[in-house]
Amino acid sequence: MAEDGAEPAVPLRGNRGFLIFLVVQTLSSAGDSFSLVALPLLVLHTTGSVTQMGLVTALAGAAAIVSGMFAGVLADRADRRRLLIACDALRAVLYAVVPLAWVLAGPQMWLIYLVVPLGAALGMVFQVTYVAVVPALVDESQIMTANSRLYGAYAVAGVAGPALAGTVSALTGPAGAIAVDAATFAVSAAGLCLVRLRTRASSPSVPVESRTSVVGGFLAGVRFLWRHPVLRALTVLLSVLTFVTHGMTDVVIYHLKHDLEQPDTAAGYVLAVATAGTLAAALLAPRVRRTLGFGVSWIGAWAVCGVAAGGIGLATSVPLVALLTSVYLFCTATAGISSMTLRQEVTPDALLGRVTSAFWTVHSALGPIGAAALTFAAGRWGVAVAAPAAGLVCVLIAVCATLTPVRSSRPEQLSGEAT
Repeated sequence: MAEDGAEPAVPLRGNRGFLIFLVVQTLSSAGDSFSLVALPLLVLHTTGSVTQMGLVTALAGAAAIVSGMFAGVLADRADRRRLLIACDALRAVLYAVVPLAWVLAGPQMWLIYLVVPLGAALGMVFQVTYVAVVPALVDESQIMTANSRLYGAYAVAGVAGPALAGTVSALTGPAGAIAVDAATFAVSAAGLCLVRLRTRASSPSVPVESRTSVVGGFLAGVRFLWRHPVLRALTVLLSVLTFVTHGMTDVVIYHLKHDLEQPDTAAGYVLAVATAGTLAAALLAPRVRRTLGFGVSWIGAWAVCGVAAGGIGLATSVPLVALLTSVYLFCTATAGISSMTLRQEVTPDALLGRVTSAFWTVHSALGPIGAAALTFAAGRWGVAVAAPAAGLVCVLIAVCATLTPVRSSRPEQLSGEAT
């Protein structure tokens, strides 16, 4: 019920702006998924070198990290809708140049080394900005549900995108798949032109000190995270969790191929089936949080996640690996949707981009190192040791979280020390 005579919130299914945004975000995510498959294939077809494939991937990762430092400042200073449109429009042009060059002038590897990092940087700016846009599309009470819908759409795009990219690449070559990629970004940009954002009336004011340089703006996001007791604890805990879980997909694939001696198709089967866990989280996460509260939902999700991770390492059949991986993804998605929603609920609107950028950059910084460590452990001592060890750390972090403000049932209502 609406309070103080306010009009009741429009249901998400009747919210035209959100529905358009959901569709174009799905398209944009599908475009990203196309790139993940088509670009490495194009490099391999052109050079035959796995080293150059790795170099292109490394450039993309580095560009995303660097752009993450200023993406939040852009999201908070610029018109967010126009920024989203610009990111998709520029990506459409960038990726369209690649197949055009291949047709007119033949393979041009220098162009790949230019386009890929620029595209990755624009993608990071888009991701940070879209998180900051969601609270301006829906009612405050609908943010969790909206995030769940978007998370589900992202999961579907993450499965359908690579499958379609592989099919198109087989039919037309990787350059043709990249042309389709460019088209998805163009359609997304056009769709965003139809979306209108509203002002968050309940958004608290922004500290004057946060309106500084790019570096100062990023640090303002870091300070906000540190001063808010729940966000501070979440950032620290997730830094450790990211370190120990970032390489789990690689471990699952290695377990299937090396330990269970399965063909390549088994990995695709397991990861496709496991996506059901992400989709289930997209549907159930809002209800889980409403019923159990934030603390129990987040802590419980990571505790179960740890058990599932350990079980994956000990599983001796493909269906069991698929089931446990699905449980694992359900738990990480439920926790992720809950924590993202909390940041949107407690962060001033004009600071939300910088806080999102700071959160992602800080808590994911140890991810690549952790992935290398986990995969090394799996190769050195076996998945049956590495995966349960990672799972045990997840459970221990969940136990530690019970001693922090994260255990609060309604942390969005805490006064905190953030402003």
